[in-house]
Amino acid sequence: MRAHASVLHLDLDAFFASVEQRDKPSLRGKPVVVGGVGGRGVVATASYEARRYGVRSAMSTREARSRCPHAAFLTGRFGAYREASRQVMAALREVSPLVEPLSLDEAFVDLAAADLPDLEVDTVTGVAERLRRRVTEATDGLTSSVGLASSKFLAKVASDLDKPDGLVVVPPGTETELLRPMAVTVIPGVGPATAERLRRAGVTTVADLERVPLEELVSLLGKAHGGSLHLLARARDDRPVVPEREAKSVSVEATYDSDLSDVRVMEAVLTRQAADVARRLRESGASGRTVSIKVRLHDFTTVSRSSTLSSPTDDPGVVARLARALLAELAAGPDVGVQLRGGVRLLGVGVSGLADWVQEDLFSSLEEPEDDEAEDLPEPPRARQGSAFAPGVDVEHVEHGRGWVWGAGRGVVTVRFETRESPAGPVRSFSLEDPDLRLWTPEVPEGDDPLA
Repeated sequence: MRAHASVLHLDLDAFFASVEQRDKPSLRGKPVVVGGVGGRGVVATASYEARRYGVRSAMSTREARSRCPHAAFLTGRFGAYREASRQVMAALREVSPLVEPLSLDEAFVDLAAADLPDLEVDTVTGVAERLRRRVTEATDGLTSSVGLASSKFLAKVASDLDKPDGLVVVPPGTETELLRPMAVTVIPGVGPATAERLRRAGVTTVADLERVPLEELVSLLGKAHGGSLHLLARARDDRPVVPEREAKSVSVEATYDSDLSDVRVMEAVLTRQAADVARRLRESGASGRTVSIKVRLHDFTTVSRSSTLSSPTDDPGVVARLARALLAELAAGPDVGVQLRGGVRLLGVGVSGLADWVQEDLFSSLEEPEDDEAEDLPEPPRARQGSAFAPGVDVEHVEHGRGWVWGAGRGVVTVRFETRESPAGPVRSFSLEDPDLRLWTPEVPEGDDPLA
């Protein structure tokens, strides 16, 4: 634990949705949902106006539409999000050289490395207030919530306490007082499964967890997990802010138009995805030890399994065989196996524990240079493909100028013509084959990658 509240965590508010509202004047102050727009899509981000109706991230688009049918449902514009993120990260680096991006919309900043006269609460609070204003200015109106504390864990907790557009400072010495009344799920690593195991042990708050002896936590959750929760319940976190974040995993996943129910077809999907993952590993000169699969069932339940090798690999046959073995493990289970055959909407393969070398003869003893099993698998189905003129994407018309797709279907594209700088604009419809209508992509200036 640091002696000063010198770790800052900044989280952009409803980031994807806020960028859409900024760039589309007619949507300002209205509910906006960004993510998959089809019946099998998933919500990535919902604006605060949509959240009032119960819409949240990771919810199915179908449920989101039933809760808030009058919202604007838009596909993602990742070019716009990356550009906004680049501007934010540049503003953070103006304050301190130690900036650790966690994603496009959040980062840690180490103020101990900044050029400040001291690290007293008033000083760092002033820095945080100025930084929030600078982010809003740099992004042309986006807001952020900031937490300041003596550790990364507490700073991240604090940034979530006064959303949106808030600032919370945790003075040194008050960390455990802040944490104790909170639900135990505030601690990283306490997901639904761990929370349920703790609940059965009578632990629902951080104060409850703090009273559990280390030996009991280790017995309940394992040495690494139990030890970590024992420390975090006491606000002990000495992790540094690390500016260089290397990729920790490579993964591929896809959602399908119709639920997959044939395990052989699922094996074929995983085999093809394993080849894609291995190709990306090789292109980056990396390899990995842990192979995992992700399965989202017909009822939206998501399960995963992983297996760790003794040495890293980038061999597509090895990754595919392990992925298929993990699927077989799921299929053999008494509960998941039945659900698996009831339908799978999403499948994915990932490799983590990355290294920059490969053990060439890892599986040489198997005398299986080719993945022969894959030859007998059925042709996997095509993943769901999006339309080029998906709702929300930027377009340009020769006569009417720039706008964005309001909707498309049956050979017609409906466009609202407006930009960030204009007032709410008119709506016009065109044939999908109209030669005067085309997608519009802004020029992205060269500069730092937001996640560099």
